[in-house]
Amino acid sequence: MVKILFETRHKAALGIALLLLLGDFYFFSGKVFFVPFLAVVAIAATLPYWLDIMAENRRQKDVETRFPEFVRNLSGAIKSGMPVAQAVVHVSEGDYGSLTQHLKKLAWQIEWSIPFHRAFINFGKETENPVIRRAIATVIQAEQAGGNIEDVLVSVTESLLQIKKIKEERKSSIHAQVMQSYIIFFVFLGVMIVIQNLLIPYMIQFGATNTETGVTAAQIGGGINLQAQLDFSSPVNFFISLGGWLMSLNGIFLLMSMIQGFFAGVVLGKLAEGDLTSGLKHSLIMMTVAFMLITFAQSILQTAGAGVPGIAAG
Repeated sequence: MVKILFETRHKAALGIALLLLLGDFYFFSGKVFFVPFLAVVAIAATLPYWLDIMAENRRQKDVETRFPEFVRNLSGAIKSGMPVAQAVVHVSEGDYGSLTQHLKKLAWQIEWSIPFHRAFINFGKETENPVIRRAIATVIQAEQAGGNIEDVLVSVTESLLQIKKIKEERKSSIHAQVMQSYIIFFVFLGVMIVIQNLLIPYMIQFGATNTETGVTAAQIGGGINLQAQLDFSSPVNFFISLGGWLMSLNGIFLLMSMIQGFFAGVVLGKLAEGDLTSGLKHSLIMMTVAFMLITFAQSILQTAGAGVPGIAAG
């Protein structure tokens, strides 16, 4: 699990985001780029956290990939006649990428006479990898039950390699589906833009002029505020009017698109890599694209007189 930190770079990102927000109010207030530019502000503020999540995911993948190599080398050292503790210290001197620092700690603990089982359990906790923790638990339980440590390590290595192979096959087979999901999402956004900015205004205009059926614009709106506007007179008035705008037709369509983007990305991560957090990068891409396209289309079409009023035009 990624630990949420608040370091200097996070503070710098918030400062940059604040400057961009002030610039947005100063340069684009009441113009078509104002709301879409808010996505840039949000990305600037949260980018370090997204990078932390992605870096942790990469580290976990590297740790999980390197662990079978360590176990294989450890098994070979034990077969050569080394005691288990000495074999761990010897094997940990190699280069195992992101796993190296954890192996160094493991070797130090064994050299400090910490019991082998306790040192291995600490090693599994520090990696924060569920696959490694399960493998270590299997090795310890089998060894305590009287099993041959060499045979156990060989079996664990084979199991880990098989798991890795299955994950790679799943990721490869799901690649086409990932591309299809992105295409479907963009089609979804296109449909949402057409419905909101072309179909609904036409229905409202048709209902307002259809005296024979008695259909009115208010009935078509179903109680949804179609005329909510953002107040750009001051930052305070803007944030006050933002709540009403989010409950209007523009806000509802925007929230629907972003919710769809978030969950579509999470599902893609689960299908491709078996981990929900791996889908956050897809969610970030989809939500950003949805926000910018939907709000930009709302502003452009309203300015052109084709959309439902919802954002004050400059």
